[in-house]
Amino acid sequence: MNMANLQELTQRFLQVYGGTEQGLHTFHAPGRVNLIGEHTDYNGGYVFPAALTFGTTLLIRERDDKLLGLASTNFELKKQFAIDEIAYDEADDWMNYPKGIVNELQSRGYALPAGFDLLYHGEIPNGAGLSSSASIEVVTAYALLALSGHPTDTVEIALLSQKSENEFNGVKCGIMDQFAVANGKKDHAIMLMCDTLAYELVPFNSGSYKLVIGNTNKRRGLVDSKYNERRSQCEQAVKDLQAQFPKLELLGQIGLEQFNAHEQLINDEITRNRARHVVEEIQRVVRSVEALKQDDLEMFGRLMNDSHDSLRDLYEVTGAELDAMVAAARKVPGVLGSRMTGAGFGGCTVSLVHEDSVDRFIDEVGREYNEVTGLKADFYVCDIGNGVEQLS
Repeated sequence: MNMANLQELTQRFLQVYGGTEQGLHTFHAPGRVNLIGEHTDYNGGYVFPAALTFGTTLLIRERDDKLLGLASTNFELKKQFAIDEIAYDEADDWMNYPKGIVNELQSRGYALPAGFDLLYHGEIPNGAGLSSSASIEVVTAYALLALSGHPTDTVEIALLSQKSENEFNGVKCGIMDQFAVANGKKDHAIMLMCDTLAYELVPFNSGSYKLVIGNTNKRRGLVDSKYNERRSQCEQAVKDLQAQFPKLELLGQIGLEQFNAHEQLINDEITRNRARHVVEEIQRVVRSVEALKQDDLEMFGRLMNDSHDSLRDLYEVTGAELDAMVAAARKVPGVLGSRMTGAGFGGCTVSLVHEDSVDRFIDEVGREYNEVTGLKADFYVCDIGNGVEQLS
């Protein structure tokens, strides 16, 4: 967020809410991308997300009453709510994310001394799977806690943001998105164990390589039903393996050698494939961290490729569009690795591309993807940025 944009946003805030710049504060929370470790989170395994440099900027100013003003540069809708009468309303659309945070803060005993006016400016493409909802939630929680004199513990902010999305908004997301958005660090990825929240910040020295996110612009219609199906297949694999490992609760608790020795206990071949993906993918995250600690980007790229191939062949969550984009990406010289990221069936790919090849990548992958699918892709060249922070 450069100063010219911030000045423009400040003027926009004053147009919407009136008054002066006095008491106006600015906060930012990023979007996130998961670099490797897909469909491991609900199986008790590692994920490896990173915060991006673009996300959600929030301008906020205290009011002298108990009203909450919500507005965005991205949507026409703007409204006021009484802080003590917050309730979910489908008609309020995106506003239910900040409303959910206010509701969650109050239910946890974090009293808000006054009302606030908030203006959001989002740079995350809607529906791309780069976590715009988590970005809104985390920046809202951080700002309201900071300005109300409460502690801003970023792990707790991630947890309360997830709870708000689960319960107030009825979206059964895991913790990864909110955690990465709250706890990211410039030039680092986060090795996170989702069920314990044990995490390590791992330096990502990309040197002359860039992360390029490719948005397939395929709306993800199948995700919920297929997601639930995959979860139940993983649960079935655990039940089958309990014949040998009676204390096993999650696939993430079994090592690759143990799995290889006992996979025949899983009767159904498709279920066995699902479990194999999870166990091998967790191993790939561990190997990725080792590779990055040695600045071995080529090995990391190979692991990205292996991850996508496993998601395509064993877990079967990629779909024609993601496969077409990855296939095109891997043909471009200077690409070390390319994979789908997120739940699958549309959404985005992430590729590690030499800076000299980025323009060619966008041109050639965009063209081939369009020829194969008839869809137009969007591309975002990314750097890894900080988690939530106050800008001014």
